[in-house]
Amino acid sequence: MTTNVIDRTGADALIPVEISNEIIKEVPGSSKLLPMMKRLPNMSAKQKTLPVQSTLPEAYFLSGDMAQKQTSKAEWDKLTLTAEELAVIIPIPEAVLDDSAYDIWGEIKPQIVEALGAAIDGAILFGTNKPTSWPTSILDGATAKKQTVALGTGTDVAADIMGVDGIMSLVEKSGFVVNGFYADATFEAYLRDLRDKNNNLLYNTSLVSSTPSSLVGRPIAYDNNGVFDTTKALMVCGDFSKAVYSIRQDVTYKLLDQAVIQDTEGNIVYNLAQQDMVALRVVMRLGVQIANPVTRRSSAGYPFAVLVPAKGE
Repeated sequence: MTTNVIDRTGADALIPVEISNEIIKEVPGSSKLLPMMKRLPNMSAKQKTLPVQSTLPEAYFLSGDMAQKQTSKAEWDKLTLTAEELAVIIPIPEAVLDDSAYDIWGEIKPQIVEALGAAIDGAILFGTNKPTSWPTSILDGATAKKQTVALGTGTDVAADIMGVDGIMSLVEKSGFVVNGFYADATFEAYLRDLRDKNNNLLYNTSLVSSTPSSLVGRPIAYDNNGVFDTTKALMVCGDFSKAVYSIRQDVTYKLLDQAVIQDTEGNIVYNLAQQDMVALRVVMRLGVQIANPVTRRSSAGYPFAVLVPAKGE
């Protein structure tokens, strides 16, 4: 089937520049993970390389006035961020486009931003459709380092999260500081009545959008987009400054009007020509990496830990 495509230049009349810029700016906000991570300057090329310390220097006391000073060394490995493509297709009935009173971009833009954000979070946390150049998912990385705790392991939920054998402790034993949590939205029910020995609430629910909810003084974000697979994980905590991302800053558009759109099983969902529809394909590029530098406490740890479902669930 012949596919007629309006390229990026041809789509300029349909896609205002300010809309393009807004999408780029809003994607990090639509993701729950990216705002917690460290954003690097935008990539000027497909790849960006970062140094990560692999060996720490050591210092030694001298045994006398004439004792020789010992040498030490510090070594760095390289982490490479590779800009990978992320795309979404939005089908639009032609009748909608023909209705000049209809704010088509006002309707479509939130859907685009939400779809891109959910795809990014799923790839980083679970490895869902993850590009091969991106790092091992947080769940797989924590599992490989034995930094997971099953719900119900401790005396209560608080112990599983904050106790000496909880997920926070696993991160701290690796030499990192927990600065945030990310959990499935349904997990908030477990936290609302957590109290300390003085009956003070440990969990503070946000009442305004500009102030995040917090758990023991650390911000916590919730997934409402179906990113979490609760058969595999319920909550992740860690040092989110060790997870970095950079946006390549090029969003491209193609307007399709003669194509067919299929589901993952190959079934035709839309036949654009036959159904008088067009489809807007949006592609952006960004790179992600997770640094795992050696620390004074551990050379084999990991900056994240995960609370997983109770065994047998």
